[in-house]
Amino acid sequence: MKMIVVFEKAPRLRHIGHLDLMRAMQRALRRSGLPLCYSQGFNPHILLSFAAPLSVGMPGQREIMEVPIARDMTADEFMQKLSSALPPDLPCLECRPADDRHPAPMALLTAAMYEAQLETVPDGLEEKISAFLAQEEIPAIRKTKTGLKPCDIRPMIYDLSLRGSVLRFTLALCEKATCKPDLLLSSLFEFAGMARPRALVTRTQLLGERDGAFVPLETL
Repeated sequence: MKMIVVFEKAPRLRHIGHLDLMRAMQRALRRSGLPLCYSQGFNPHILLSFAAPLSVGMPGQREIMEVPIARDMTADEFMQKLSSALPPDLPCLECRPADDRHPAPMALLTAAMYEAQLETVPDGLEEKISAFLAQEEIPAIRKTKTGLKPCDIRPMIYDLSLRGSVLRFTLALCEKATCKPDLLLSSLFEFAGMARPRALVTRTQLLGERDGAFVPLETL
């Protein structure tokens, strides 16, 4: 059995890296007294996996991890024990049990929703967004493990809109195609011919697909 856990990484912890986040979760799980599953070998560790790492500097409102457990238990019991061991800025929001055969959240992940709180909003940005999205191709340079590579990010941008001083967008996030928020913002403001304002980017939701439509990943 395993638990699919939804948690928040609050803005105050945004500079905590992924490995530090994993260590914090492992410590909290050990303190919780939950019946956890451990790896085999000389240095056993908790079998814990995340749907997608968060970039340093980015909060996450509904992050997802998978925790295998050694015996059946209710979601309420699991959540109560885990919540008692977590710090206030890393709360457990909800969880649900799943069979061991259920696909890992990472395997079901296809996209993510983001919000970028802009420090300033350049005049005419909304009109530039419409023209930006009207392009058939949006060439960009993406960093990969083997170096810098040109790519077309237009198929990876599912929506982009401006509401007040907040840019909201949905981007591809899977093994086949990923567009990072920084690449989108750089491409947008370069196209618009505007200085890129400072912004706090938050990942608000991880998404999977059901019947050809995006749904919250935790519901799959």
